[in-house]
Amino acid sequence: MEIINLMENTPGDPVCTPEHGLSFYIKTEGHELLMDLGPSEQTLVNARALGIDLTTVDTVILSHGHYDHSGGILPFVKTVPDARIYMQVTAASGYYSFDGPDKGYRFIGIDPLIPMLPEVYPLNGDCIIDEELEVITARKRRYAIPATNDRLVRREGDSYIRDDFSHEQSLIIRENGRTVLMCGCAHNGILNILDSYNDKYGGDPDAVIGGFHLMRKSGETSEDLKAAEDIAHVLVRKDTRFFTCHCTGIPAYEVMKDIMGEKIDYIHCGGKISF
Repeated sequence: MEIINLMENTPGDPVCTPEHGLSFYIKTEGHELLMDLGPSEQTLVNARALGIDLTTVDTVILSHGHYDHSGGILPFVKTVPDARIYMQVTAASGYYSFDGPDKGYRFIGIDPLIPMLPEVYPLNGDCIIDEELEVITARKRRYAIPATNDRLVRREGDSYIRDDFSHEQSLIIRENGRTVLMCGCAHNGILNILDSYNDKYGGDPDAVIGGFHLMRKSGETSEDLKAAEDIAHVLVRKDTRFFTCHCTGIPAYEVMKDIMGEKIDYIHCGGKISF
C-alpha cells in the first residue's frame, strides 16, 4: 500500500504547492483512490508534478462536506468521469463558519454541483465498499469533540445551528492483514472515531492518517494545547502508528510529538507513506 499526500497546508516536496486543505492518493492491490481532493484544482497540478496519473483512479472518498476537501472534485471529474465518489448524503447541506460579528457567516460547504454528479454515491452511515475498503461514521461520543468546532454551523432556513458532523466519514483500508484508518479532519474527535472502530472490530487499526482539528486560524489557546496533550496521552497507549497533518496544526503536533515520540509524525504536502 502506498499513500501520497497531494495537498496539505505546509510545504514538503518542492514540486508541490501547498494550500489549506487535504488530499491523499492511495494505491492498494485492488484500487487507486483519492481521500478528499483539497480546495482547488491545485491538487491535480500537484499530482502531475509528483508523476501520479489520476486517470486510473477508480474511487473517491469525501471525508466531509467542506470546501477545503472537495474543491478539486469538479476539475477531477472532467478528466476522470468514471470514478465513483462516496460521500454522506448530509455532506450536501449548507455549512458555514462564523467569523465574528463584523464578518458574519462564511460559506464553507461543497459546490452545489457536486451532489448532482452521476458519479456520486450518497451514503447514510457506514458502508462496506468491498473487501479492501469501508467507510465508518462516529455516532457515539464518549469523549468531547474538538473545541475548535465551536464556530462551525449548518444553515437551516434562516437559522444557523451548530454542526453535528453527521456528514463526516472515515475510510478503513485493509490489505495483507494490515488496517489503515484515514480520518480527514476528525471533527467528531479522533478518540470517538477510534471508539467507533473498536466497537465494530475490537482493538485498534495499525495506522491512522489525517487531521485532528486542533488548529485555530487565530492561534491555538492554552486550552487547545491542553486538549492536544490529553489526546496524546490516550493515543500513546494504543498499538497504532499515527500520521497527522492539515487541521492538527504544528503547535498541537509538537505537543503530541513530545508525548508520543516515534508513534506520531507529520505529513507535509507531497509526503509519502508506504506499508
